Amino acid sequence: MEPEQQQPSQETSKKAAKKEAAKAEKLRRKQEAAAASAAASGVAGVSIDGPDPLAANYGDIPIKDLQSKEISGRVWTTISSLTDELKNQTVLIRGRAQTIRAVGKKMAFLTVREKGYTVQCVLTVAPDHVSAQMVKYATAISKESFVDIEGAVTVPPEAIKGASQQVEIQVRKIHCVNRAAPVLPINVEDAARSDVEIEKALEAGEQLVRVNQDTRLNYRILDMRTPANQGIFRLECQVLNLFRQFLLNEDFIEIQTPKLIAGSSEGGAAVFKLEYKKQPACLAQSPQLHKQMAICGDFGRVFLVGPVFRAEDSYTHRHLCEFVGLDVEMEIKEHYSEVMDIVDRLFVEMFDKLNERCKKELEAIGKQYPFQPLKYLRNTLRLTFEEGVQMLKDAGVEVDPLGDLNTESERILGKLVLEKYGTEFYILYRYPLAVRPFYTMPCPDNEAYSNSFDEIISGAQRVHVPELLESRAKECGIDVKTISTYIDSFRYGAPLHGGFGVGLERVVMLFCALDNVRKTSLFPRDPRRLEP
Repeated sequence: MEPEQQQPSQETSKKAAKKEAAKAEKLRRKQEAAAASAAASGVAGVSIDGPDPLAANYGDIPIKDLQSKEISGRVWTTISSLTDELKNQTVLIRGRAQTIRAVGKKMAFLTVREKGYTVQCVLTVAPDHVSAQMVKYATAISKESFVDIEGAVTVPPEAIKGASQQVEIQVRKIHCVNRAAPVLPINVEDAARSDVEIEKALEAGEQLVRVNQDTRLNYRILDMRTPANQGIFRLECQVLNLFRQFLLNEDFIEIQTPKLIAGSSEGGAAVFKLEYKKQPACLAQSPQLHKQMAICGDFGRVFLVGPVFRAEDSYTHRHLCEFVGLDVEMEIKEHYSEVMDIVDRLFVEMFDKLNERCKKELEAIGKQYPFQPLKYLRNTLRLTFEEGVQMLKDAGVEVDPLGDLNTESERILGKLVLEKYGTEFYILYRYPLAVRPFYTMPCPDNEAYSNSFDEIISGAQRVHVPELLESRAKECGIDVKTISTYIDSFRYGAPLHGGFGVGLERVVMLFCALDNVRKTSLFPRDPRRLEP
């Protein structure tokens, strides 16, 4: 795809991010001060003089007891499994103290979170169970600290709005495993808010903290803890599992290829160059050359999952300098439609199973980033590039009939396809040869076009004749010497073959209708970001 070259000032972006972070921190400090004041007043008037006979029931666990000292035999219950079936049973849980709230003089509430699930824990001063000192200790625990809590499960008569689990734990013991800093750079509650929630609050005259994208990525560890991000990356894990399982069932084998190579794998100048033992080298733009060589080695059908590096200065919502590639290569008998058939069945099955298996994750994502379920057909729509260009022209959009589609043209075409065919997932095939990589097979009836396809998933029939491959590489400005071992592999007899590749992050972005690919990359790498 043709990258967008809009390059906003880095200095301006940094200043805006700093200003936003400063505003958020100022408001956050006020909130922290108010919370501390409320906590102090909540336990005011309760006598805490003298030694506490219940002191063993609370406190920070010493580091020496956390160094794999011994196995106690205790059993922890996961928060996700806390249901009314455990009523009146004593459980031990471990999680993060998400919110801590003192109520009156002798009570406190803690919401504890584990892997996106939350439960409300209640401390009430009671003889032989909970002391005033214990309540005070609990309210002084910093948010996001890890705690162990032991107590009895109860079922309140009314629904609990602030927790995922509809039970409470009546706390009998609370110990802090590891404390978080008293003031965090961003609050998880702030990072978890939707734009809709923030806008509604503004309309009501209330100002809530809005955590912008740069700030989120600067403090990604905290940002990951939001329910939406837990959902995104757990769903992403399922995409990988489904990709692998489908292909293994279709007699593909998984391979791994080198990421350090001597020459460009895609052509063009968008490569990260480096020195490799006093030799020029670069990071692989794709596993393309080596997965084709694996086909020449008689593996028949291969796939791999691994990092892909692109040095493009693309400052768009859908480009990254490093992403996770899902790549496939396979022998074909007659036509590259055999590759498109695999794409069709693979992604329809994947989308079906994501909807079936990831209901909770999709619900969590949709709460912060509202979206409509992806629309796709049982048999994936296939349009020729010429048909796509004609649809754009009919809509008044002028495009080069032998050029690539830019981001805006793709967006408009996607909208037109949805309106006409009722699908957001489709294949555009028979792309112009001039915009395809050197290893793409030309069309037999018109060499201005190629046996290739695109739109989210990019694939093609590959050139398997070494002489044609060599001439195509030269036409694309590639130094043939740097890929000589690749070209030589076709001199020993090569089968007809084709394949495809797609970025993992883009698949999740499409499925969840997210507005930026950085939301689906755990630690994004783009032209301006190399950390965390």
